Amino acid sequence: MNNKNIKKKSNFLKTFNSKIFSNIKLSLINSQKYFGKKLSNLFQLKKIDEKLFNEIEAHLLSADLGIYTTKKIINSLIFLNKKKNITCSNDLYILLKKEILNILLKVQIPLTFQQQMPFIILMVGVNGVGKTTTIIKMAYKYKLEGKKVIIAAGDTFRAGAIEQIKTLGEIYNIPVIFDYYKSDAASVVFKAINYAKKNDFQILIIDTAGRLHNKINLMEELKKIVKVIKKLDSTAPHEIMIAIDAHTGQNTINQVNVFNNSINISGITLTKLDGTAKGGTIIALADKFYIPIRYIGSGKNIQDLYQFQSSMFLEALFSKKK
Repeated sequence: MNNKNIKKKSNFLKTFNSKIFSNIKLSLINSQKYFGKKLSNLFQLKKIDEKLFNEIEAHLLSADLGIYTTKKIINSLIFLNKKKNITCSNDLYILLKKEILNILLKVQIPLTFQQQMPFIILMVGVNGVGKTTTIIKMAYKYKLEGKKVIIAAGDTFRAGAIEQIKTLGEIYNIPVIFDYYKSDAASVVFKAINYAKKNDFQILIIDTAGRLHNKINLMEELKKIVKVIKKLDSTAPHEIMIAIDAHTGQNTINQVNVFNNSINISGITLTKLDGTAKGGTIIALADKFYIPIRYIGSGKNIQDLYQFQSSMFLEALFSKKK
């Protein structure tokens, strides 16, 4: 590649990343207002004392970071303050952002596709978190990347769920394997895997019925689906992804905990980031579980799904309005 092409590619990437940042920043506008901006204001020409630390702690708790993560950050700030003998509150503010970034960096692990065909992604989560929408966004994203993708309509319990994913599949020209309403979800998955293998699909994304994390019988059914998948491919599912509604706040901790204990979650996608003031939930999830955050989603546009990048997310969360 000559210098002209390298420069052209570099400029394209800068423009592309700038557009993504603008979209993420727009999605986080409420979280930025109630979390980033208010937090920044706490440090304006303030004396570094116990009162300031108490104010920071109260704000982090109100932003849904949870007691555990909040205490961890505050204790670290107090330690660093004593060690470095900080006198400027803005320096303490910079350290706070670094502490949060360090938490997020541990879960900035993009989804990589192994050589198995098909690479099977099982999407799970509670009712109404946006699993189906996320699945279509993911499938469309992978299709644009040149991969051969197919979807299994494993949500056979919700009225209209099959039609919804079939319709979206037709719109974006993504094949969908389905059965009738209230049919056995495990049989749909079985049929989809066999079809994907015979037709050389690279990626199979499996939709599942939304289930409350405290309903034991529904969680057992999910385990059954995993067993069926493993019968056909002992290495699968290659990714068990949980979709989390950003509006849910600290309740997401309970959701991830129960699902993870049942079927070992390997990735998280945070949905509906636009419109919520609870963007701080990501920090709590990252610190509690160390489960990779694969994507963040906002809006209904097919392209409103972004690979999670901690520095970009943090910059958008703390950015100043212009």
